[in-house]
Amino acid sequence: MKIPVFRTSLVATASFLPLSLIALIVFLVIYSWPAIQFNGVHFLWTNNWNLGNLYGNPVDRHGQQIMPGAAYGVWFLVVGTFLSSLLALIIALPLAVGAAYFLAESLPKWLAGPLTLLVDLLAAVPSVVFGLWGYSLLIPIMGQKVYPWLADTLHGVPFLGGSPGSGYGLLTVAIVLTFMVVPLISATMRDAIASVDAPLKEAGLSLGLSRLEVFWHVILPKLRKVLIGVSILALGRAIGETMAVAMVSGNALNYLPNNIYTPISTMAAFILTQLESALQDPTNMAVEALSEIALVLLAISVLVNSAARLILWMSKVR
Repeated sequence: MKIPVFRTSLVATASFLPLSLIALIVFLVIYSWPAIQFNGVHFLWTNNWNLGNLYGNPVDRHGQQIMPGAAYGVWFLVVGTFLSSLLALIIALPLAVGAAYFLAESLPKWLAGPLTLLVDLLAAVPSVVFGLWGYSLLIPIMGQKVYPWLADTLHGVPFLGGSPGSGYGLLTVAIVLTFMVVPLISATMRDAIASVDAPLKEAGLSLGLSRLEVFWHVILPKLRKVLIGVSILALGRAIGETMAVAMVSGNALNYLPNNIYTPISTMAAFILTQLESALQDPTNMAVEALSEIALVLLAISVLVNSAARLILWMSKVR
């Protein structure tokens, strides 16, 4: 019997990535199962993360060995993760869509090519570089100059007034994340704008609309599904960011933000910053609880990215 080697190789290669994802999910479920049994689902809306007395003797609670006083609630991480990602998306969308339109419609090709390359290269910058930029430049400028002025000017506006903090916090995280998701949105929207039929644009111009009005009333409504899909995709990218966020967030513990300048922590960054402390737990429950956070983060990322891919597929943009 002749074995189709090439076809078999393609099937094996194509199956590797989804199988890897399934294996990762299974591993996280098995590894974090003691924490899942101990914490239950309510750990997502309980605001109390405490490793307990790591120098004491383990105690038995709900059939699990934990350190005295240990508790694992991550509501502050859920809030920090979604607030920072949504705020980054709000800032990034007009910048990315404006850049996409400018590169696709307003520039001659000899100039649009190099500028497009520069925008796309932002996606290749390692996240730790963005984090270092935020730590070295953004935090001092924002903490000493911009945030005090904003807090004083907008003191009567909810969530925008109050203490300006030291520069670490929600808005700084959002700004750093903005630069990381802009290339993703811009590249997709640029290709989508270029694919809109020229007669449709010319029809708008012939009716007396300006180029900007054509974009706003003709092109953008036609690309609504693309914009929604790539926005969800960018949201998933922001939710999973780790190193850059850890460097500029302030790593708040059990603390909910009361304005946009407040230090926060996100699920991904928290796993990174707390792993060393969690490894000191002789019962291993702290590491298993971090694995449970990783499982939740993975589930959110899979759902968000799947929704984005589905929307992009429905709009016939690959």
